Order: sequence, then structure tokens, then C-alpha cells
Amino acid sequence: MKIAAVQMVSTPDVARNLEAANALVARAAAEGAELVVLPEYFCLMGRNDRDKLGVAEHPGSGPIQQMLAQAAKAHGVWLVGGTLPMAIEGNAERVTNTNLVYSPRGELAARYDKMHLFRYDNGTEQYDEGRVLAAGTEPVAFDAAGVRVGLSV
Repeated sequence: MKIAAVQMVSTPDVARNLEAANALVARAAAEGAELVVLPEYFCLMGRNDRDKLGVAEHPGSGPIQQMLAQAAKAHGVWLVGGTLPMAIEGNAERVTNTNLVYSPRGELAARYDKMHLFRYDNGTEQYDEGRVLAAGTEPVAFDAAGVRVGLSV
């Protein structure tokens, strides 16, 4: 199985990022990739972590998920959709950092929520993804054309 790991420079403009990602998926498929992997937060590089809250999608709906499903189907590839902010029912202050996988038929095949959130404090600088993200709890794997693929962020 030929696998493509896509690299891209994301921006605060979701529509622009989706257009760029779709073009890169098309290119990977044209070059023979059967499984295409987008980077973490391919859909948004916000100016701050709270920007994720404004573009969070609900499971099964939204432009990010729609683009992923359509791209997988249009190009006949397994598409590991990097990550996107997924809304948490009843919690407007946090989201999950969710990795969705779509089959070559454009169907959702797997969902993984990032389990190990990044955090550091060196005494002068601090960062904690947990301020905006809720950690996932379950490891996830899926089968793509006879190949077992484990998901991680």
C-alpha cells in the first residue's frame, strides 16, 4: 500500500485550508497513494487556542467533515483527516482534538480523540492544551485494505 503523509502550512482561514488540503489529497491520489494522512489541525492554525472553539464541528456535520468525506470518495483513498476541533455536547469551553478516517467510499471508518495532551512549564513559559481540549480515553485502530492502522496524534 502506498501511503502519503501530507505537509501543509495552515492558516486561520478554514476555507482556504480545506481547499489546499483537498488539492494535496488529489495530488497524492494521482501519484498512487491509497492512504493519505493530513497533519494535525490541517484545517486551522488559529491565532490562539480558543479559536478552535469557534470552528468546532458536531459529529457528522460541518464543512471540514464534508470536505474529508468528499475528498476520500472523489479520489478513492483512505483519508486520515489530520485533526479537527470536535464540539463536546454541553461544554462550550472545550473541544476534542479529533482524528477522523474516511473510507474510499467517503464513509466514516474511525474516530480517535487525542489522548495525550501537550503541556509544559519551564518556569518562565507555560502552555497547556488541556485549557481548551478534553483528552480522549480510547486507543483506536482500523483496517484499510487489509492493513491495520493505529491512530495517534
